Amino acid sequence: MARKGVVFACKLLLHGKGENMTISETRNGESITLSVEGRVDATTSAQLQNSILLAFQKVRDLVLDFEQCEYVSSAGLRALLIGQKTAQSKGGQMKLIHVGDTFMSVLKLSGFDSIITIE
Repeated sequence: MARKGVVFACKLLLHGKGENMTISETRNGESITLSVEGRVDATTSAQLQNSILLAFQKVRDLVLDFEQCEYVSSAGLRALLIGQKTAQSKGGQMKLIHVGDTFMSVLKLSGFDSIITIE
């Protein structure tokens, strides 16, 4: 039975325009799913990184759902790399699901598709 967890919301102002990223956490037994909504960029990537690291304090396996994510910058890739290294150090797994075509192209070009599980 899935338990709905805490929802982290980050509303930021970037060049006069409100930028949003919301991360919802759902615990499924021995794993956590973080659903990312909005943009992961230089101003929001720290929140993603913190959410990933907090999740790994609770469980060994983490799923990142990018179905509602519009954009991921290189700062977001850094957060994912830190998450992957944390998973490896704990003997766990981090996987990405619902990755859009543009984001998948970036993951392939950067070689991230060979170090992170993507479904």
